[in-house]
Amino acid sequence: MPSEFSAPVTDAFQALLDQLPAHGASDLHLAAGRAAHWRAHGELSICDKRIWDDADMEHLSKTLLDALRQESLKNSGSADLGFSSAGGHRFRINFFRSLGRLALVARHLPEHFSSLAELLLPAGMKDLAYLPSGLVLVTGITGSGKSTTLATLIHEINANMARHILTIEDPVEFVHRPLKSLISHRELGTDTPDFALAVRAAMREDPDVILVGELRDTETMRAALTAAETGHLVFSTLHTADAVGAAERFVGAFPGEEQELARHRLSFVMKAVVAQQLLPRADKTGRVPAVEILRGTPAVMNLIASGRSAQLYSSMESGVSLGMQTYDQSLAKLARDRLVDVNLARPLARNPEGFDWLMKNGGNATGATK
Repeated sequence: MPSEFSAPVTDAFQALLDQLPAHGASDLHLAAGRAAHWRAHGELSICDKRIWDDADMEHLSKTLLDALRQESLKNSGSADLGFSSAGGHRFRINFFRSLGRLALVARHLPEHFSSLAELLLPAGMKDLAYLPSGLVLVTGITGSGKSTTLATLIHEINANMARHILTIEDPVEFVHRPLKSLISHRELGTDTPDFALAVRAAMREDPDVILVGELRDTETMRAALTAAETGHLVFSTLHTADAVGAAERFVGAFPGEEQELARHRLSFVMKAVVAQQLLPRADKTGRVPAVEILRGTPAVMNLIASGRSAQLYSSMESGVSLGMQTYDQSLAKLARDRLVDVNLARPLARNPEGFDWLMKNGGNATGATK
């Protein structure tokens, strides 16, 4: 690790990091030329009056980033790392440049693994941890809780089954200590140069479960498909807003002449797509997930294989008994349970009139419970 940095900068940075959990803040924003901000319950605000200058930020980057990540920052303009603060809190930190000046965002990672119920996620998602093989995708925009959901599922496996779980991340976010399972964490830049190579190498490392931090390129997607096809349970993420978009985004990443084959391969291994977004709670005490779930039923597999993605939404609407639900069904249940304000939920619905019907008639969504 790089050498210790000067005490004033160290103390100020560490103090800010360790204040985040106590204030329910998820992210700390620092940038040269401005005061520190944090995001608490989804809202940004100034948390300290000190103005961080260029020397402060450059010092932090040179201290926190090893040589490889410093090179990444120089060449690509950004670099990621996992970091544990003096207070024992875990963070994912991203350095980047804005108009030539350094900035960073530190995302607080929970110290303990919550249950699905504590996260207000659908109880039916628990069986995803017990699948023997296949591909499970968790999607959503940045900051939608994808990593936390995956960590919860991995913890479920670790706590209840004897498996070899291999995680490949950039950087490693949640560090799982072995319970009933054997855990191997691999970090890009430290343990492997890229996702695709690490997933291919995983075949020789006797894993039962593989967590791929992100399917960010076609080669990684190919490797993930192969891993799922050869009897492994693969979890990963995509940056898409909904479940149907995940299927299209996955196939669309392949060259045109490969897309039909990719579509068929995906249809055979895809077990579930979980799309989520975080909404402010009505009582202003935090955020709650709205969740869309697409399951790999025979009908869904056929729609994906034949390129009829437009019909997947109807399958989710009618597949409640099979563990599926749409965003609208989830939003309506959250509003009925008074977890989110109806005036916030309705504009987010795909079909506002359908949302009104669900509010009046209850529907059968399997969304979050109190």
